[in-house]
Amino acid sequence: MAPIDKDRLWTVAEVADHMRVSNMTVYRLIKAGDLPAIRVGKNYRIRGRELSDYIDASFEAVAREARTADETK
Repeated sequence: MAPIDKDRLWTVAEVADHMRVSNMTVYRLIKAGDLPAIRVGKNYRIRGRELSDYIDASFEAVAREARTADETK
């Protein structure tokens, strides 16, 4: 994954491409409140900082779940 410019505003398509998911997945994350975004006209923009925080939190959650699963064995 390329580094994230935390001061830049990313489009939904750019976020989807970076995360290798569909645009619809990004819209779902925004609607669920998992990925903060702002509206610019009819479009959404995501701050690079918010994208980076979301990805970091996702990795931490997966690691936490793996540790919990290992402890229950």
